[in-house]
Amino acid sequence: MTRPARLWAIVGATGTGKSDLALELAATLRAQGNPSEIVNADAMQLYRGMDIGTAKLPEAKRRGIPHHLLDVREVDQDAAVAWYQPRARSAVAAIHERGGDAILVGGSGLYVSSVLYEFHFPPRDPAVRERLERDLESDGPAALLERLRVADPVAAARVDPHNGRRIVRALEVLEQGSATHGAALPERPVLWHPHTRIIGLHVDRPVLVERLDARVRRMWDDGLVDEVAGLRERGLERGATAGRAIGYAQALGQLDGRLTETEAIAETQALTRRYARRQVSWFKRYAEIEWLDAPGDAGSLLGTGDSGE
Repeated sequence: MTRPARLWAIVGATGTGKSDLALELAATLRAQGNPSEIVNADAMQLYRGMDIGTAKLPEAKRRGIPHHLLDVREVDQDAAVAWYQPRARSAVAAIHERGGDAILVGGSGLYVSSVLYEFHFPPRDPAVRERLERDLESDGPAALLERLRVADPVAAARVDPHNGRRIVRALEVLEQGSATHGAALPERPVLWHPHTRIIGLHVDRPVLVERLDARVRRMWDDGLVDEVAGLRERGLERGATAGRAIGYAQALGQLDGRLTETEAIAETQALTRRYARRQVSWFKRYAEIEWLDAPGDAGSLLGTGDSGE
């Protein structure tokens, strides 16, 4: 009897080894005759040229396994989750049509959730968005968060107070007369695909902090500032998303002389640690998640004799 095509999700905090486990799982399945492929769910890896600061897996290290939704946007383009969801689901469906399992991998919680669960997004209004972006630029995220708190206290309590883009989106939705999802899962999330398996990678917090701090230092050693200088020429600062990414915003600050290298690294480390905490909190909400101690083992996920057929 043929096994139905599955949707796997490898999730967890940044720096836990999600890409490595996804590769191992895909390679194991393909060796067993299941032509599985990988779908990216890291919001910043959608952008061409954002490689060092996102720890994007180089093509030479992808073992010949097809990867989807990497390098599909320019840094001056928006890549909102409402843009991403239909493309990711289309990639999953195409993989299934080819007879393989789809492996979604990444740590951007809302992007992952938009694929795994029934998520519907309110329409956008470019004029409202542009006005709110100007307010964000002039008044800062704290002022907009207070505006959101008055209009929708639940959404304000859930949104990251440092993420101006999320605050702007919530206000945009409210101004159009829609209820905001508050940057959170629905109260009773329903899986989009019936054969879904969600694997969360866990690393003890002290170990993860040490690993993340070292990773940020390595980004600078590997040439992140030069990467950002090149991306600036391609419009990095014109985009609503890419230029604000952790590490990239700090490298821009270093290039502008607003931050020393030491300050840029320290700020990136602090923001990365905070982001990792939010990721763990987000994925803990998934009722279906199976937690594995990193690095995880693909063989244990599949079980003896599980060929995907």
